[in-house]
Amino acid sequence: METWHVTELDIEAHHPQVLRSDAETRAIGIQLPAGEQMQSHQVHESSYLIVVAGEVEISQEDGSVEGGPGLLAHFEPNERRTVSAVTDARLVLVLAPWPGEGHPSRQA
Repeated sequence: METWHVTELDIEAHHPQVLRSDAETRAIGIQLPAGEQMQSHQVHESSYLIVVAGEVEISQEDGSVEGGPGLLAHFEPNERRTVSAVTDARLVLVLAPWPGEGHPSRQA
C-alpha cells in the first residue's frame, strides 16, 4: 500500500508532482494559486479531478461548477475544460488508462 497526505506535500505552483504512475493510471498533485487557471485543455485519458483544499471553478462550453474540498469531477477522454482557482487550491488529477489511446507516447 502507498499513501499520500496530499494537503501536506510540498507541491510548488506551476510544478505538478506525479504521485504515482504505472501501466494503468497516473495520479498528479497540483497546486493552483488563487486567480490562476489551468487553461482550456483536454487529455487522451478518462480523468478524475479531486479538490483537496481551496476552491475552484470548472468551466466548459455548457456551464460551470464551483466547489471546494471533496469535489470530485469526472471527464471523458478528450473532454475540454478550464479549471480556475477561486482561492489557493490543491488538486489531485487521476488519469486512466495511462497512457490513453492517442497519447503521443503511444505513437510508433
